Amino acid sequence: MNEALQRLAAAARLEDAAQEPLRLRFGFACVQRVRHLLEAPEALQCLDGFGAYLEGRGSRSELAQAAQRMARIAASHPGSASIDASAHAAVSATYAVFQAVAGRALQAAEYAAYATVYAYGAYAIADPEAFAEEFAWQARTFAALSRGHAAAA
Repeated sequence: MNEALQRLAAAARLEDAAQEPLRLRFGFACVQRVRHLLEAPEALQCLDGFGAYLEGRGSRSELAQAAQRMARIAASHPGSASIDASAHAAVSATYAVFQAVAGRALQAAEYAAYATVYAYGAYAIADPEAFAEEFAWQARTFAALSRGHAAAA
């Protein structure tokens, strides 16, 4: 768990309804970092649609449809018994997109961090230090987006 991010999110009252734009933008930022790990073309399409929504080129109903599609895609991902953990990274990245599109930014961040670390190799999951760089990026990015969101409000 990214404790610094949890503290920042609590201070920003991230779960408040008014913070939905911040949740969506932060979730999107996190999943963009693991985009290259996605295997399903449909997941990439949903991610692109999510980006279009954030840019004002998509509707709320399209976002809801993308969240429903991502729920199915994530649940049906075949996973892997591979010892190199690359498919585990893809599964985590897919779940990260699902969580982000659904507006669950902290869960998206957690899955994205796991995807990043799994991409190093399965052994890395056991090392808490393997998460340090991604956790630091997440905290910095959330803080910056939070400041920008507060200034725009």
